[in-house]
Amino acid sequence: MDHYQPYRSFVSYIDRSREYYAAQGYTRPYTWARHDAVPFAPLPKPLSECRVGLVTTAGRTGADGAIGIGPFKRELYAAPSEPPPERLFTDDLFWDKQATHTDDVDSFLPVNRLAECAASGRIGSASPRFYGVPTDYSQSRTLQRSAPRILEWCREDCVDAVLLAGL
Repeated sequence: MDHYQPYRSFVSYIDRSREYYAAQGYTRPYTWARHDAVPFAPLPKPLSECRVGLVTTAGRTGADGAIGIGPFKRELYAAPSEPPPERLFTDDLFWDKQATHTDDVDSFLPVNRLAECAASGRIGSASPRFYGVPTDYSQSRTLQRSAPRILEWCREDCVDAVLLAGL
């Protein structure tokens, strides 16, 4: 027998994001980016021969392990994948903190799973670095500043494909 609910039983990311940005003082409702001409392309070779990178929206920790303080917490960064980070800063990001946590880095930055895929031959290799890009209300800043820098790092690391593990 089908069971119908008079309300959604899931968290609406779109609605929650709009509420979050409104609470931060933004006067215009957040609008989602739409790109009719997406620059995606077929892989140049089989996935088993590709180097794969990871991009996260989590902030990095300081050199002393401090989390979420100072100017480093919301800047672009590239960090070594090995050893994998024990923690990343996520407290200032919007996610359902009642339903889940970010104590397990692999739950939102699968750097270890990617290494396993490389070891098993599913992918050619994992990038030696993962890349961090702060979530930004400004789509123009993302397009003009963040995306080109991430692309530059991916090219430096000879990355063929990238996974966005956004939080």
